[in-house]
Amino acid sequence: MAHDHHDHHNDHEHGDHHAPHDHGDIDWAEMAPHLEAQAELYTPLYRQAMTWLAREVTDPGLVVDVGSGPGVVSCLFAGIFPGARVVAADGAAPLLERARARAERLGFGDRFGTLAGDLPAALAELDYPADLMWASQSLHHLPDQRAALAALGGHLAPGGTLAILEGGLPARFLPRDIGVGRPGLQARIRAVEEDAFAEMRADLPNSVAETEDWPAMLTAAGLKHTGTRSFLLDLPAPVSDAARDYVATSLSRLRERIGDRLDAGDLATLDRLLDPADEAGVHRRQDLFVLVAHTVYTAVRPL
Repeated sequence: MAHDHHDHHNDHEHGDHHAPHDHGDIDWAEMAPHLEAQAELYTPLYRQAMTWLAREVTDPGLVVDVGSGPGVVSCLFAGIFPGARVVAADGAAPLLERARARAERLGFGDRFGTLAGDLPAALAELDYPADLMWASQSLHHLPDQRAALAALGGHLAPGGTLAILEGGLPARFLPRDIGVGRPGLQARIRAVEEDAFAEMRADLPNSVAETEDWPAMLTAAGLKHTGTRSFLLDLPAPVSDAARDYVATSLSRLRERIGDRLDAGDLATLDRLLDPADEAGVHRRQDLFVLVAHTVYTAVRPL
């Protein structure tokens, strides 16, 4: 789901749009368009991942998107598995309203459901076990990730598959040397983001520190790890208007989150990048791109 729908490392890699915990006073009406636009931009990556999953999971009866946000990916699952019922589960009811509207618009409404509530506990309301469960950048917002994996596995049918999207490589938007400020801006921003992410994890109530060995965690949760694969989103320059808008919004949200941790020179460079009137800014420059890799881990509940 999202809370900053830090869906995002950048706004996306650390997953806020998928975060299944309390979101406080987040304005979902304001957040939803950004989350939808990002997921739509990332659709080629998600389609690759689903094609891979479809080789392992044939004709699932129930697919559950855990931390679905506004349902873009949930609806992609409904399209790739035309015989499946799809349930979008998230802690933010307003996002699920958009998910339902999207499913109706795309003609999936008769086999699309939503489930609002804290995850993974809310999954107890599922009518029957899932044949495929997808959790994209939602687990890392939960205090005890290993316990969460075990809980998700408990809602799988025997032989059912859990697919988690976590890690990979952070999004890059710009060359190392952009002609403004000190080269390497995105790498330095990334280092600050890593520290902020570690603090977010540590500040979760009852947080459990965990080595991020997802196959080992899946095994410890009683599941059989069956595969790991990374998928690339490669949108080279010159980018579409949608990609340009995504980069501008992501960098703007990033400035809000961690701008006070950057040194004066990097903050000045970031402000130039965000100035629509600046030829060196992301609204105008022609060398902008989007390059990111996401990793998916699969595991099966033993028969």
